[in-house]
Amino acid sequence: MKDKLKTGYEERLSAQAAAKKALLEKFKPKPTVQAAEFKSRAELRAQELEAVRARRAADKEAQRQQQANAEEAVLEAKRAERKLRKQLTKAEQKARRDARYAARKARQR
Repeated sequence: MKDKLKTGYEERLSAQAAAKKALLEKFKPKPTVQAAEFKSRAELRAQELEAVRARRAADKEAQRQQQANAEEAVLEAKRAERKLRKQLTKAEQKARRDARYAARKARQR
């Protein structure tokens, strides 16, 4: 048998290696093309987590504000009650003073 292509042992080995390499290249994963607006699952999760944290912080602040308003209303009610008591006390003192003055005037006559 005569070798028409005149290929030697070394050439056949290199051709076999090249064929094997090409076969293995088919099975390697190809680089994927990602969309420009693509967001990874981790980024989406981080955004959702940030939104939840912001909402909870806003709810807490609203609750604190509501509690502060309620406490202020209680203090205002106490102040109003104290003012009313003082006014009544002043009115009672004036009434007593007027009564003493009237009694003294009545005795002088």
